[in-house]
Amino acid sequence: MAGAAPEREPVAASAPRKRSAPKSARRRARESALQGLYEWLVAATPASDIDAHMREQEGFAKCDIEHFESLLRGCIEQAADIDALLAHHLDRVATRLSPVEHAVLMIGTYELRHCLDIPYKVAINEAVELAKSFGGTDGHKYVNGVLDKAAAALRPLEVQAARTRLR
Repeated sequence: MAGAAPEREPVAASAPRKRSAPKSARRRARESALQGLYEWLVAATPASDIDAHMREQEGFAKCDIEHFESLLRGCIEQAADIDALLAHHLDRVATRLSPVEHAVLMIGTYELRHCLDIPYKVAINEAVELAKSFGGTDGHKYVNGVLDKAAAALRPLEVQAARTRLR
C-alpha cells in the first residue's frame, strides 16, 4: 500500500543483565590501595593521612584491611625499589606514566615480590582489572605486558612451570 508505514519487526525484550559477582575483600583492598597510592603520587600526601582518609570511605570495612595496609604502606615505603625493578621493563621512566598506571604497576610488582600466596597470574590479572576499571583506554594492555616481564624476573620458577605446562 502506498503511503502506509512499513511494517516493523517486533523488538525482542532485552535479556536480563547478568549480575556481576560481588567484589572480593582483596579486590576492594587493592582498589583502596590504588586510590591511596594515586593520592600519594599526585599530591605527596603522607601515608598516615592517606590511610586515615581511606578508612573513612564508604565500604572500606568490606575490604581485606590487612592486605590494604600491606599494599599501601609497602608500596610507599618501597617505592624506589619497586620503580627500580619496573625500570627494566618500562619503555619510559616511571614518572612519565599516568599516576593510575604507575600505582597499578606498583601494586602488581609488590604482590609479585611479597605476596607469594597469590599466584603470579592472579596478581597480574588483578592489576589488569584495576587498570581496566580506573585507567586509560588501553592502559591495561601496557600493565599486562610490563607485569608479565616483571613476573618472569621476580618469580622465574613459577612462571617457567606455568609455561612448561602450556606446551
